[in-house]
Amino acid sequence: MIHDIYHETLPRGELEALQLKRLQSLVERVYHLVPFYRRRMDEVGVKPEHIQTLGDLEHLPFTTKQDLRDNYPFGMFAVPMDHIVRLHASSGTTGKPTPVAYTQRDLDTWSELMARTLAAGGVHRGDIVHIAYGYGLFTGGLGFHYGVERLGATVIPVSGGQTRRQIMLIKDFGPTVICCTPSFALYLAEVGEELGLKFADTRLRVGFFGAEPWTETIRQEIESRLHLEALDIYGLSEVIGPGVGIECLEMKHGLHLFEDHFLPEIIDPVSLEKLPPGDTGELVLTTLTKEAFPLLRYRTRDVTAIDYTPCRCGRTLARIQRLKGRSDDMLIIRGVNVFPSQIEAVLLDIPGVAPHYQLIVEREGHLDTLEVMVEVDESLFSDEVKGLQILAQKIERQIKDFLTVSVKVRLVEPRSIPRSEGKAQRVIDKRKIG
Repeated sequence: MIHDIYHETLPRGELEALQLKRLQSLVERVYHLVPFYRRRMDEVGVKPEHIQTLGDLEHLPFTTKQDLRDNYPFGMFAVPMDHIVRLHASSGTTGKPTPVAYTQRDLDTWSELMARTLAAGGVHRGDIVHIAYGYGLFTGGLGFHYGVERLGATVIPVSGGQTRRQIMLIKDFGPTVICCTPSFALYLAEVGEELGLKFADTRLRVGFFGAEPWTETIRQEIESRLHLEALDIYGLSEVIGPGVGIECLEMKHGLHLFEDHFLPEIIDPVSLEKLPPGDTGELVLTTLTKEAFPLLRYRTRDVTAIDYTPCRCGRTLARIQRLKGRSDDMLIIRGVNVFPSQIEAVLLDIPGVAPHYQLIVEREGHLDTLEVMVEVDESLFSDEVKGLQILAQKIERQIKDFLTVSVKVRLVEPRSIPRSEGKAQRVIDKRKIG
């Protein structure tokens, strides 16, 4: 099925008229179908009929990750369960996932957006697409999968891991497109070079990289070592998954947001005031077309700026700058969202461990590592080394089970982690990603 590019080139006036029509329909639906939104809108005195212009968006309440957590598991859904055909989930701040739901129409929309994402990188019927994003509750693998099929290209659903096998498939199956995290792309380059694979001799032409922070320097290294064009993608599970924004081949300077489906704002994360185009702040998104799990003014916590000037590729969609960081304390480790509070929840359940810890994030080679440095009680620290090793391994296993990310635990003596009179410095990020 050929993807629809019509909405990507609409004149700004026509696009905004479409956005307003969809926004009004969305507000009407959530007010009557989602008790959370009805309460919030009643609290601020806003009714659906008050939304007469796009500027009226500012009168609507924000939605935060905490709101999703408070309504766990299905309290934010706008359709009954017998209309929901798929559940995915993103990481939650307490270890409980944030469920996200899709109707069949939502899946069709997502597939269309992913087809548009791939088309922005020149992918077409006849391409072979190697997907090394994880499949499962994570939205990356299946999001790309259905986009490739919608476009009519060939999909290789490899998923993550098994690096040597992936190198073999790149060599033998001849994919022209690869989709994975930037760090895994560089790891593939490293392992491929060790195995004698010359990427210049492969058919790879373009790659779609996201789910973790990366820089222009990393882009250049990926392009140089894998011999392809490297494009940045943007998405988040709560909003839909991948398919929210994409760089085009013509510019590679800012990611086009699919504004016909996601209405963007940039706000000051402290005052919550809306900022003008070009100013850096927190990205807020309203889902204009989602049926099962619509969101009003969702605070993504991603820090960026927005540019409405037309792109030479012909798309009239606004572009966001490469993300500059987060307005909260979330870490992204090999594509997995990790909050310090999640680590803390695990530690507090283990006898003998004190509630004083630090997370040290580093990059070894091209892969991110997370070390958890935690204090233990005096009685335990004076115990034999073997006992401490067993405790460290237990903590590592529990964190892996809880967060699906591997960490290294270092036990330290009591009062050795610096105390603070203000906010404790829980995270020391030594990666060079800015």
